Amino acid sequence: MTAPAAMLPVQRALYARLTGDPALMDLIKSVYDYLPEDVPYPFVVIGEATEAPDNRHGGFGRQTVVTLHVWTQYRGHTQGLGIAARVTALLDHTPLPIDGLQHIATRFEFQQTLNDPTPPGNIRHVVLRYRVVTEQAS
Repeated sequence: MTAPAAMLPVQRALYARLTGDPALMDLIKSVYDYLPEDVPYPFVVIGEATEAPDNRHGGFGRQTVVTLHVWTQYRGHTQGLGIAARVTALLDHTPLPIDGLQHIATRFEFQQTLNDPTPPGNIRHVVLRYRVVTEQAS
């Protein structure tokens, strides 16, 4: 017996949490896991993820590490960092309902600011990473 895969239910829970927050949605245009062409800035993308077993004696669990991306066209990183702060407030050490799994913890791991130097050169990017620990539901 193994734990059910966590990556898809975790992604769905993150999307629901982010899009369900009026304060965040006032700061951004949308949240995506697939980025269509020519979307308006600013926005958040639920990006890459890894999943690893986190089993214990008598139980099965998973650790899912998810990268989120904040994209803006603001001059400087102020807007992106404000959006990132709201995302972290919504996720870090906060209970997260995840279908079919018991949420143990969500932990903020890191944040990085980047500039996109390719033309038009006015794009700012904040990378965020979170570790979501889950167990098989009882």
